[in-house]
Amino acid sequence: MGDYYETLGVPRMADEKEIQKAYRNLARKYHPDVCKDPGAEEKFKSINEAYSVLSDSQKRAQYDNMGHETFTNASKGSYTGAGGYGGGFSSDFSGFGDIFDFFGGGGQRRSGPQPGADLLMRLQITLEEAVAGTDREIEVLHSEACPACGGSGSETKKTNVCPRCGGSGQMRQTQQSVFGQFVRMMPCTMCGGRGKIPERPCRDCHGSGHTRVKRKVSVHIPAGVDSGMRLRMEGYGEAGDYGAPNGDLFIEMFVLPHKRFERTGDNLETIIEISPALAVLGTTVEIETIDNRHIDLKIPAGIQYNTALRIAGEGVKRRGKHGDLLVRVKVVTPKNISGEAKELYQKLAELEGGNDKPGGIFSGIMGKKKGKK
Repeated sequence: MGDYYETLGVPRMADEKEIQKAYRNLARKYHPDVCKDPGAEEKFKSINEAYSVLSDSQKRAQYDNMGHETFTNASKGSYTGAGGYGGGFSSDFSGFGDIFDFFGGGGQRRSGPQPGADLLMRLQITLEEAVAGTDREIEVLHSEACPACGGSGSETKKTNVCPRCGGSGQMRQTQQSVFGQFVRMMPCTMCGGRGKIPERPCRDCHGSGHTRVKRKVSVHIPAGVDSGMRLRMEGYGEAGDYGAPNGDLFIEMFVLPHKRFERTGDNLETIIEISPALAVLGTTVEIETIDNRHIDLKIPAGIQYNTALRIAGEGVKRRGKHGDLLVRVKVVTPKNISGEAKELYQKLAELEGGNDKPGGIFSGIMGKKKGKK
């Protein structure tokens, strides 16, 4: 592996954000679940190794002072993120959850049966569904216990103590360096850290104990959810090792924009347009709610532009409480009017004090024109 800065494609003066951004882009590109090109797995390991050093200020300072060859010879095998694929990378995948998310990753694999990984799925719903709640059926692709061997990985459903690690699930690796002797604990390469191996590997799952399946899952979405909120479905994640629990499925909500309503907290907001005449005189308009009911709303005389009128209890229901519906009034000036309407507006302008005539019925509101000095 070459220089760590060259591996991530960043200059030596790169700051923490530049290093993190470069790492995420490369990890996303070369992750073995995404890239099937030859050598992708080795490239992914190299990227993780480089990032585990350059993202740590102390290790980075040592690396810069010692140089690549001296540092790697002294420290090889000590990075939690440099293990083999599937061994638990200490990677940060938070920047590209649209492809996959890992929960609880990082560090070396502990000995014994490991619980399954959690899964994250994003679900788009309409604003109507978010307000009222709904039930959805979704498809989940995950691993489950192999039905042929019951998840044991063995045709006989019996396992034996791993002869390589003696059942501990870990192996000691001793290395000599210029700084002395280093002892590294790593998952057993024969049993994968489980401490046991199948008596006779299952032909269906090849001894892994898992199989990939697509399941339909019914999800109840409660009323009041908003974008970013997550629902947890216990046990619907990846299958764990034999004897260990499954992971969980987290469903993150994304509420689609609505053409008539906008949500602010537990309140909904909509817009109505009225003419200047109706703004002056007042009127009653019919408002359609989010659940398609119709309510009469009284517009008071003299309403000002952009005023919000409140209809209590017609917003989002959450935890037994209802938000409100805010109806924002927009006064729209007509562009094309008939001759008769124009005459009326001209008359109104005279009454308001137009045509260089100070005063008028609205002089107290609009103010008098300034006289010439």
